[in-house]
Amino acid sequence: MRSPLRVSLVQEAAGLDPAENRARLDALVPGDTDLVVLPEAFARDFGEAGSDVGPYAEPVDGPFGTEVARVARERGTTVVAGMFETGPDPARPYNTLLVRGGAQAAYRKVHLYDSFGYRESDRLTAGEVEPVVLDVAGTRVGLMTCYDLRFPELARLLVDRGSEVLVVPAAWVAGERKVDHWRTLVRARAIENTVFVLACGQPAPRYSGHSLVVDPLGDVLAEAGEGAGVLSAELRPEALEQARRTNPSLANRRL
Repeated sequence: MRSPLRVSLVQEAAGLDPAENRARLDALVPGDTDLVVLPEAFARDFGEAGSDVGPYAEPVDGPFGTEVARVARERGTTVVAGMFETGPDPARPYNTLLVRGGAQAAYRKVHLYDSFGYRESDRLTAGEVEPVVLDVAGTRVGLMTCYDLRFPELARLLVDRGSEVLVVPAAWVAGERKVDHWRTLVRARAIENTVFVLACGQPAPRYSGHSLVVDPLGDVLAEAGEGAGVLSAELRPEALEQARRTNPSLANRRL
């Protein structure tokens, strides 16, 4: 039988100075865990709505990626963290999840946040629709970012590629109903796909906080409040197997 996947979600605010954010990684990434998730845009926060983030974009092997890889290697873990990645349009970089350590990957956010009065597509380029699934300590993990959570099609594509865990780093902007939407959508993606969901956000006051670890039947295993903090949990493969026996919706679907 496979061992549980040990996970940690680091709910920390990103600042506007990339060098300071990089310097914090060493202290923030815990040891004794298989997978560490930091929020969206941790390399450098978005800044004021509509700000130009192009000057803060880096290649995935730039200063931020190099430090993430170093810390992950020293801790013996896999780290997921958000950054702005240099792309073909210098004025509109990618919003990328970088994975380094025991697994390596990069996922470019597909759904840009043109909603609730924001226009993320003015400043960022959408990634191609190509689900990114990786193996972390024997568990299949799929990647999504923030606004992607509102699109169940992407979650299902990841599950069809074998994902047992969905990782959703976010900078979920605070506001009316936003925490309720966040919690509802995270649990819905878990329930409808019978998978674990690890949703790691930036804290209040600008963002909503409430990072979550949810099991395949929708039960909340751990939840943060509004402030900074770390959530830790063990994801047991037998819990996923039991959930899929109890709720065989994936096997029963006809579309």
